[in-house]
Amino acid sequence: MPVPRSQSKPQPEPAPEAGRRERKRNQTLDHLAATAFGLFEARGFEAVTMEQIAEAADVAKGTLYNHFPVKEALLAHQFHGELASAMGVMEGLSDGSDERVGFVSHLSSWLEASAQWYEGRRAYLPHYLRFRFRQVDAAARARDDVGERSGMERLFEAWIEAGQGRGELRDDLSPAHLASLLQHLHLAALMRWLASADGDLENEFAAIVAIFVHGASRPLGVRKPR
Repeated sequence: MPVPRSQSKPQPEPAPEAGRRERKRNQTLDHLAATAFGLFEARGFEAVTMEQIAEAADVAKGTLYNHFPVKEALLAHQFHGELASAMGVMEGLSDGSDERVGFVSHLSSWLEASAQWYEGRRAYLPHYLRFRFRQVDAAARARDDVGERSGMERLFEAWIEAGQGRGELRDDLSPAHLASLLQHLHLAALMRWLASADGDLENEFAAIVAIFVHGASRPLGVRKPR
């Protein structure tokens, strides 16, 4: 017989030792990624080897490969950490629950701010994007609906869930489903920008907001130019 909600037992708190292990693991990941990025900046991404990264980080090669199988994984971890730190997009930033700020405002403001960061990391973006799309492909081949999700996608999901709760967004698709679609639009915008010598990333981001929220149909009252 199901236990009534009011009588359900509270879930136990994580063991302190488990929390310490997770913090230590995260510190190791951050250290390895930061060490690798320092080498990338000094010598160039292509010139740096995994062996050199392990030596500079003072860890065994096996330890490095256990955490990061390829250089691009180190770059992705560094990128996600920088974005989180620079714009507060991880645990400390608004989760979208602020009733005064709607989904479009959250998303537009974040994309506008992140555009400046991307412009400063443009040389590394091709490596990062290839890695991200390989992750997507691997997840699809394994029939994995989740795969490895970036902090951005988790942030998008929080904003979408809050927007659905306010009635701003359709709720026949799950927040995770919509966040995945938005993440792919985000990656596509970056690719278009990289392929254009004079592209404007803020305009690319504005376009994906419009497409995601309103679709590709022409706004009412706007006629096709002759």
